[in-house]
Amino acid sequence: MGCSAIMKLILAVLVLVLLVETQAQWHRFPGQAVGGTKDMWRSYRDMRQSNWKNSDRYFRARGNYDAAKRGPGGRWAAKVISDGREFVQGITLRGNSDADHEASRWGRNGGDPNRYRPKGLPNNDARQAVQGFGNSGCGKSDSTADQEANRWGRNCGDPNRYRPKGLPKNSAIMKLILAVLVLVFLVETQAQWYRFPGQAAGGAKDMWRAYRDMRQANWKNSDKYFHARGNYDAAKRGPGGRWAAEVISDGREFVQGITRRGNSDAAADQEANRWGRNGGDPNRYRPKGLPNKY
Repeated sequence: MGCSAIMKLILAVLVLVLLVETQAQWHRFPGQAVGGTKDMWRSYRDMRQSNWKNSDRYFRARGNYDAAKRGPGGRWAAKVISDGREFVQGITLRGNSDADHEASRWGRNGGDPNRYRPKGLPNNDARQAVQGFGNSGCGKSDSTADQEANRWGRNCGDPNRYRPKGLPKNSAIMKLILAVLVLVFLVETQAQWYRFPGQAAGGAKDMWRAYRDMRQANWKNSDKYFHARGNYDAAKRGPGGRWAAEVISDGREFVQGITRRGNSDAAADQEANRWGRNGGDPNRYRPKGLPNKY
């Protein structure tokens, strides 16, 4: 069997795997979204419990990182929740939106959340140490005061006994905003679930178009540009397109590894793939003189 026949067989298998996996990911999407939501909530809860100075970006990155590991649904849920949270904070004029968004994107794109971890933050396995922190950050002694406040509220005591001076009375507005965001999230999860196969098909077309243009152009040192461009165009379609780009990119590198073509440059190719898939400008890899039509 010639090399050409082997390549065709491998590509046929990859296409079959892509079709089967698209169907599987379609069914997994809602569960991944729910799991990603739990990861984001867990991160927020831990941030509130630890009440550690300058830890907010670490917990944002961690929540997005854990959610994105679940798959396209988890990554999408993390993005929606992060964007919604920044929207709410923009209304209430709290926080540094640009820096927060950067931390969220870092975690969502697979970056190590420990980049933002503040010194001294208790380790996750030290569960008791984390739970010992209350709202004033005074450790175990403050936990007793928290329990007293909990009992006061459970016994129908007026919560305003503990209300700090100057706290904005916008609770009703915040609840309304959060209720709207939850409703939008639920509706969008359903919508994204139906869009996923179409996004995956469109992403596969974008990847094929980039490959076709690369073959037509036949331009020296242009392969990484076309890799990045295909991934960039596919990811713009949504979770399904991003997922298809990742599967096709990994499959292509696998085939090149078997045929021993371009294997030495595989790491650089994958870097270009990730750059485009994560929203980076493909022109970072564009070689000089490449015709504008590409």
